[in-house]
Amino acid sequence: MTPQRLTPDSPTTPPVASYVSGTSDTPLKGQTIGDCFDATVARVPDRDALLSLHQGLRYSWRELQAEVDKAARALLAAGVVQGERVGIWAPNRAEWTITQFATAKIGAILVNLNPSYRTHELEYALTQSATATLILQGRFKASNYVQMIAELAPELAEAQEGGLNCPQLPALKRVVCLDSADALPGMLTWQGLLEGAKTISQARLAEVQGALQFDEPINIQYTSGTTGAPKGATLSHHNILNNGFFVARAMGFSERDRLVIPVPLYHCFGMVMGNLGCMTHGATMIYPGDGFDAEATLTAVENERATALFGVPTMFIAELEHPRFSEFDLSTLRTGVMAGSICPIEVMRQVIDKMHMEGVTICYGMTETSPVSFQTLPDAPLDKRVTTVGTIHPHLEVKLIDPATGAVVPRGERDELCTRGYSVMLGYWDNPEATAKSIDASRWMHTGDLATMDEDGYVAIVGRIKDMIIRGGENIYPREIEDFLYTHPAISDVQVIGVPDAKYGEEVMAWVKLIEGEELDEEGLRDFCQGKIAHFKIPRYVKFVDAFPMTVTGKIQKFKMREEATHELGL
Repeated sequence: MTPQRLTPDSPTTPPVASYVSGTSDTPLKGQTIGDCFDATVARVPDRDALLSLHQGLRYSWRELQAEVDKAARALLAAGVVQGERVGIWAPNRAEWTITQFATAKIGAILVNLNPSYRTHELEYALTQSATATLILQGRFKASNYVQMIAELAPELAEAQEGGLNCPQLPALKRVVCLDSADALPGMLTWQGLLEGAKTISQARLAEVQGALQFDEPINIQYTSGTTGAPKGATLSHHNILNNGFFVARAMGFSERDRLVIPVPLYHCFGMVMGNLGCMTHGATMIYPGDGFDAEATLTAVENERATALFGVPTMFIAELEHPRFSEFDLSTLRTGVMAGSICPIEVMRQVIDKMHMEGVTICYGMTETSPVSFQTLPDAPLDKRVTTVGTIHPHLEVKLIDPATGAVVPRGERDELCTRGYSVMLGYWDNPEATAKSIDASRWMHTGDLATMDEDGYVAIVGRIKDMIIRGGENIYPREIEDFLYTHPAISDVQVIGVPDAKYGEEVMAWVKLIEGEELDEEGLRDFCQGKIAHFKIPRYVKFVDAFPMTVTGKIQKFKMREEATHELGL
């Protein structure tokens, strides 16, 4: 082979590769969540731990430990064993968090169920995870959880408490209703469940807790790809405990911090970055309400002298635009997290200037990575905070690769983002094929996102290999909606895309091809969705077509659909 001859314009050194590893002088925590919780209680027993303002509940760390241990002993008394799945289906409230820490103490696997789920989604998640215990709220807004579970398990009307035998949900043994007035005869109430704690000693709980290992699974969170059914990302103590710790550490958290958490607990944003971030530092968790309300959030910041606030950009926009915004004293705020989508620069400036959050940070990740892989530091330049997702987290690695070859590309190129390290999930629950498609043999998580990396290691997300829709911070997967709409008897084919939206970032649009001779209009399609899929997944726009734009090989071109729809809708 003839040696290459260098010309004056030829590079004498290879380009810098898009690979960075996150360093830290702080080691990873080799603890279970329960052991870390108890260590925090021992360190700051009398400081505020949890304030659920809409419930009028306030706990110190010592008081919260008493409630958590009682719930853990009660679950043991009910027959819950290590590795068994316990579903939690409720909006933000103290019992959600008590259940989170109680299940961690006995090694039960918490299954997070979206409060917006309807019967179709609920049945799938309960069946796929083989959930044995379901803890639910009676009702919330337009959702009647008791009624929905009764549709799937009518045996609850006559079953003995905790003795459910349901052919449609064969794994489900017991249902616990947090609101006793809404409970059916076959359900345990929360207080009824807690009564059982008397039969299990604290020594027995300590024995169970002491036998747990930090690499064992402790949480299943449902997400989905662009193909197939939703997948349960299975996370360990080690995954989420450390991720919560390092997110909060990047904000400089200590036991003096007080965090307002208006984001939902069923997301990693709430339960990991919020709850576990606070717990690992002894900080205070503050829930302003069971759902997001801008005024309640601002009131909580003022009344509780909060130092930190979480939210997706649309939440911060709603707070800034609240007609009474100027009346609230937000001077105690200093930091927080904005995640879910890139924040407009003017919004970021207002958050810093008007909300006093000089140290606000941007985070990026995915459920499968516990969730955060990248974060801007509080002193990052403003332009980095609005154009990038920051730099790689401690103890993690990142590389950008050419998806076709797997080769690492030079910095500045746009290619697929991959991450590796302690935060990568154990796998998808009972789905080794999907796991193998996402995590390669070297344990790199392939995100499906297109990104660039600059000379300082800052990463910007510039597109998606997947067709995921992000609506107001909610990840929506077109294939899941398509699979559901296919069940309508009048629909021959359907394709779902995201289109731009000024308020939510993106909205859902369905292109529908009807069976010849059948009739269906937009109202009828939405009526079909009501009560069966979450409200934010119901298409806002519907277009009836005879065909879809395709390549010569028959592949549907969703990018052309988006372009056409954006133009037609004037978006």
